[in-house]
Amino acid sequence: MKLGLFTPVFGKLSTSEMLAKVKTFGRIEALELGTGGWPGHDHLDPDALLKDKASAQKYRQMIADAGLTISALSCHGNPLHPDRAIAKRDDEIFRKTVSLAEQLEVPVVVTFSGCPGDSEDAKHPNWVTSPWPPEHLEVLEWQWEKKTIPYWRDAAKFASDHGVKVALEAHPNFIVYNVESLLKLRAAAGPNLGINFDPSHFFWQGVDVPAAIRALGDSIFHVHAKDVALDPHNIAVNGVLDTKTYRRMAERSWLFRSVGWGHDELEWKRIVSALRLAGYDYVMSIEHEDALASVDEGLRAAIDLLSRVILTEPPVEAWWT
Repeated sequence: MKLGLFTPVFGKLSTSEMLAKVKTFGRIEALELGTGGWPGHDHLDPDALLKDKASAQKYRQMIADAGLTISALSCHGNPLHPDRAIAKRDDEIFRKTVSLAEQLEVPVVVTFSGCPGDSEDAKHPNWVTSPWPPEHLEVLEWQWEKKTIPYWRDAAKFASDHGVKVALEAHPNFIVYNVESLLKLRAAAGPNLGINFDPSHFFWQGVDVPAAIRALGDSIFHVHAKDVALDPHNIAVNGVLDTKTYRRMAERSWLFRSVGWGHDELEWKRIVSALRLAGYDYVMSIEHEDALASVDEGLRAAIDLLSRVILTEPPVEAWWT
């Protein structure tokens, strides 16, 4: 298993500056690059690279010359958005990203499942979290049958035709947010659709992360390394659902943290062991969204802990096997 980095954290740096900065951390071997949507595309120009194969190969060689590989291209968006202009834009970004992944020989594209509205006349996404009142279930069925499944069947096939896997990042506020919803969509859309597994989106929902990994099995195509710190006092008062802005950190039930600052090393050993047992031996891509730590501080802490718990070479066969 290798350590990687999701590069929007260095969005203010040029590509060459970003590569030089990454090398200073020592253990990073792979990059996850944004191509549009919420992460933006600070370190590559998708249109330019798609227009010119020679430029694409030159870009890929620049990454290789830095001693790195590209683990995934990421284009987090909402192609199911009830605003047709937004849905069209995010679908175009996704398809462009798939085509670029094929061009750059990157095996995985990471994105969100998206979330529809509650009807054809809706203006905003509607994330259903309860079966009652009864019209909520009607909305949820409509979202799955009329919007989500038809879109992702076609999108997953498009990616498959280009030799690229789709890794949906399970995230609250989207139709795929946990194990059950991911596996439901995968059953409908096919095995080329899987998950970008981010423990931070499971921890605060009360999920036992190793158990989730075991249930997901070979549907895990890519992994984010990001932690969450739970505030027992605030949870005791208000529970884990929290709509307060991330700026009100002391009042929130949970906060995104660097690896090891929400859950200890033993828990991350359980996570890495579960990934091994599930057959995952690719990249753990560190995502820094910790408002309590500087970028350098957070990344060094994550790299330090993960370097101790991941195995960089296949285990040696034991004498008793």
